[in-house]
Formats: sequence, structure tokens, C-alpha cells
Amino acid sequence: MGNPTAVRYLGDRLRLLLITPPMTQLNTPYPATAYLTGFLRQHATRLDLEVEQADAAIELFLKIFSRAGLQRVLDELSARAEAMRKRKKREDMPASIENFLAHGATYVATIDGGVRFLQGRDAGLALRIVGRDLLPEGPRFAAIDEGPGAEDQDPLAWAFGGLGIADRAKHLASLYIDDLADVIRDGIAPDFELSRYAERLAASAPTFDPLRDALEGDPNLIDIMLDELAAELYARHRPDVIGLTAPFPGNAYSAFRIARAIKAIAPATRAILGGGYVNTELRELSDPRVFDYVDFMTLDAGEAPMLALVEHLRDASKPLLRTFVRTGKTVSLVSDPTLKDLSITATGTPTYAGLPLDRYLSLFEMLNPMHRLWSDGRWNKLTVAHGCYWKQCSFCDVTLDYIARYDRAPADLLIDRIEALIAETGQTGFHFVDEAAPPAALQALAEKLIERDVIITWWGNVRFEKSFTPELAQLLARSGCVAISGGLEVASDRLLELMNKGVTVEQVARVTRAFVDAGIMVHAYLMYGFPTETAQDTIDALERVRQLFAEGCLQSAFWHRFTATVHSPIGKSPATYGIKLRKLPRIRFATNDVAFDDPTGVDHDLFADGLRKAVYNYMHGLGLDADPRSWFPRGCVPKVKVPPDLVSRALAP
Repeated sequence: MGNPTAVRYLGDRLRLLLITPPMTQLNTPYPATAYLTGFLRQHATRLDLEVEQADAAIELFLKIFSRAGLQRVLDELSARAEAMRKRKKREDMPASIENFLAHGATYVATIDGGVRFLQGRDAGLALRIVGRDLLPEGPRFAAIDEGPGAEDQDPLAWAFGGLGIADRAKHLASLYIDDLADVIRDGIAPDFELSRYAERLAASAPTFDPLRDALEGDPNLIDIMLDELAAELYARHRPDVIGLTAPFPGNAYSAFRIARAIKAIAPATRAILGGGYVNTELRELSDPRVFDYVDFMTLDAGEAPMLALVEHLRDASKPLLRTFVRTGKTVSLVSDPTLKDLSITATGTPTYAGLPLDRYLSLFEMLNPMHRLWSDGRWNKLTVAHGCYWKQCSFCDVTLDYIARYDRAPADLLIDRIEALIAETGQTGFHFVDEAAPPAALQALAEKLIERDVIITWWGNVRFEKSFTPELAQLLARSGCVAISGGLEVASDRLLELMNKGVTVEQVARVTRAFVDAGIMVHAYLMYGFPTETAQDTIDALERVRQLFAEGCLQSAFWHRFTATVHSPIGKSPATYGIKLRKLPRIRFATNDVAFDDPTGVDHDLFADGLRKAVYNYMHGLGLDADPRSWFPRGCVPKVKVPPDLVSRALAP
């Protein structure tokens, strides 16, 4: 298995099924299979190739969150509770499970309707849901009773007023789904979440042992359902080859499990694994046991390696590009130097054909209007440019293809692809998923959208650089831009310079205000724990963020804990940034994150809860007048040194 000289396909037509494993977002398909399907279908006639795609993430969710699926969950948890009762064994039961067992029949009876409503297929349920007597309410609903407006007769009036029935119902139904996800995590599968599954088994795991043990161990109910789903996918498509994308550690386990289940049914089926997780974490792969589950693993942009691999399956003498294979007990990365990556102009238009677009569901868990974009609404996904035009940030994987190789699509070609996707899906919402969309490219795109009278709603990620003038922001808004996200990171000029971000806090204030004045919402990515960051840096950063919210420059933000990665400038040259990396274990499987010692000695974990709590409140217009120190235990942080009018002065004419 995996020997490139032994792999042949002798049939008349090669059937390839591209699969997104669980779990990813539930409101829209992850775009990898859509990109590859669109590209490979351009070559289907020449290669006598049939390409189909399936989203096992949404299918597994719908299998679990259904009347039949929840009944299985209820039966298992009820049996466990009964066994404990008979043994007279007292054990604290999580609140989520206690509530579920008390209202299990009602959950089973209402789940199909609740999901249909969130899919937009049963709008009439909104009036019943907002009455709060249809869907059972578990621990997640405490956020309503304890949040702003909790003292009022209608605790959600502050967010929705007397109208907004559909959104109010969507929020309540989302909490209902979250309660059930908690039940599954607390009682059935400890690694289950709505956007990831078994992430801890794969993230920066130097050995394959944890994944292999889980794959070969006793399956839990979710594993069983996933195996059943894999069998259903095989029966439906009868593929000769499956291609699995693992964009994140949180769907790597599912990718291996699907491959395992399909090979158990049809051992001759070839399995290919690729995606962002493989590209970043498995570049040092040497464990041959991985190839007990998959036959090939490809690195970096998938179009050219997949095309070469399909041709190789037709004719084993054809070369491979950036593809791991196993020969005997040895793992090799095979890459013919004559094969090259393809220009973005040659990759074709993504297609969602074959995916159940009417079955995705929108969740509205957080009431912040900007934050909800990630989980609410069906977005067609496109890329303005491959890679990053800046590619200098010291914390970023600038040495890897997805950042390092910059290739911009012409504006007219983007509009052609936009129009094709609208015609195919009937949807005019677009999320541009670039690492950082170039200002010049966005300007050209906006001008062409307006010139060609193409009406869309779009959002994407940028660097908050000075090229985003008020005039450009207005142009983007006229073309349909409703939201922008970007990295403010540490909100400290000293640390922004150290990370080579190429912006200052004052510049970010002016750029974000330009977007907001144009009617475009803004989300800021934030980080803490950057090398040499002190407690003073952290509290001052929070003060700057508070001022940006207070001045209306930001509508949403999220704090991430900084992590050094092996592919970043920091990971490759730690002394430049004043830190010392800890020795990595012997790597035979995955590596990405690397621990380090910082001479400042700051315990950044002390700040985690306070930073997140502060920004959560800021996003809802609360606590903007509070001293930033009030979010932390007394004496945990020093006094703020940032002038209270720093942002307002930056915005002054």
C-alpha cells in the first residue's frame, strides 16, 4: 500500500470522491473540496475522471442531531444512569446531562423542527420558539438570565427589542443546539465540539500513537455514527479513490477514521490526505503506520499534486509532486522537480455541486452582529490572491507555500467566478478567505463589481495598513463590503514593531474608523503572551482596545494566546525575539507549536479570563467606562500607563 510503482487503476473510469471530514463550520461548506472539484473537472474528459464531493461534517451533525440520533444518545445515557442507580453508586452528573435526561423525550421530539428552523426551512416555528415553551432549555440559557437585561421581564429586549422575532428565535434555537453539544461532549465523546472533533489527538502530536490508539480502540457512539456515515458515503458514490481534506487538527482524526471505515468495506479504495493540517504539521512525517489508513499525503496547494496523483493512478510511471508515500517500512516525500504549481488563473472556478446547500444551518450564539458572520449565513468562498503580499510577520508561517507564494487573480476573472457561483448556488454572499487581501486587488475588485453591476454582499480579512483610506473604504462599501477583519495583535507599538507587523496602533485606529464611517463592521484579532510581553504591555494593550471600542472603531474582537510555531521566523530564530525554545521530542508524526521560555517570566495564563471577559463585554457595549484592571484579580496587573485619549487624538483631524 502506498508504493507508487505498484499503484495502478485498470478500470474505464476513475471515480474520485473528495470529502470534508467532521467537524468544521455548520453554516457553509469548507471550500477545499469545492476548489479541487472545480479544478479537476476541467481535466475530467482527458483523464476519464469522475469527481464528486461530500461534506461529512454537516452529514454527521445531521445524523446526530436528529430524532433517531438523539434517541440513541438518550438510550445510552439513560442506560448508564440506570446502571449507576442499580449499583447505588453516587456520582456527580454534569448539569448538561442531568437536564437532558430530565427532558429527553422533549429533546427527541423537537430536534428535527429545531434543526429545520436553523436551516431556514421552517420559518413559521419562530413564533413558537420565542415563546420559550417549545424547546427545552438547559444550562446554556443561563447566559440570558444572567446577562444584560436579566432583571427585565423580557431579558432579550435589549438585543432584539419588540421586533427581531426571527433573530431572537435563531438565538434561542442556537443555545438549544449548544446544550445538546454539551451533552454529547460531557456524556458520550469528550472531544466532541460543533467545530472540531478529537483535536487534542492530532495537534502538534510528535507520535502517531494517540491517534492510532483511538482509531483502533473501543469506539464511542459518535465514532460508530461516523463509521456508519463512511459506509453510507461509499455506498452512495462507489469511489475508486477518496480524497480527504484536513484543514485543522480538529478534523484529522475523522479523516483517518473515514479512510479506515471505507477501506474495511473496499480495501482496494485508495485514500489521499491533504489540507492545512497536513501542510503545517506533518512535514516531518516518518511513521509508516500512518499509511495503514491512507495511501498518499500531499503537501501545500492541492491542485497540482492532485492532478499529478490522478495521472499517476492511471499510469504508475507518471511522476508525483510533494506527495508522501510508503515503500516497505520507509516513508518518502516524492516530488518531481519538473512539476510546478499552477497559477491562480488556471485553478478554475470552485463548484459546490453535489453538496446539500439547503441543509446547512445558521447558528446565532453571540449577539454581536459582526461576530455572528462566522456561524450565520451561507457564504460562497473565494480567494482574491494566493498567499500573502506582506509575508513579513514574525509569528506567521511565512516559509510555507500558503503564505510565501503570492499570486493575485485579475479582477475580471474574479467577477467571472463570482457570477458563476451565484448562478450555481443562488447565493450572493461571499467570504474572501485570503490571509490578507491586498488593498489594490480589493480596489480593482470593487471597481469591477460596480462597473459590471454585480450585486453581492462580501467580507474578508486584511492588514490594517494606511492604503485603506476613507475613500477606498467608501468604494468597498459601495461594492457590497459589510465587514472586515484584521490583526491588531498585541496592540503595542513596541511589540508590533518586534513582530514586523508594519502598522501602529494609531494607524489601526484611523483605518478602522475609515471602515466604520463607511458602514463596514470591523473585527480585530488580538494576541497576548508574545515574546518579551510584560504585564504592563498587556494591561496597556487592553486599554488601547477599550478606547478603540469606545470610539466606535471596533465592533468585535477576540484574544488568542500566542504560540510559537516551527515554520515562523520566531520558531526559526528565537534569540532574535529574546526567547529560548524548549527542546522538541523526536518527531515522527506532527509538529507545529513549540514551547519557549521568556526571560520576562510573566505568567500569561493569569490574564486569559480577564482579557476575554473584557472584550466580550466591550462587544456588547458594556464596561467601556471601567478601569481595565477591574477585569483581573486585585493586584494582578499594574496601573495603566496609556493616555486616556490616545485613540481620540489619533482620530482628530
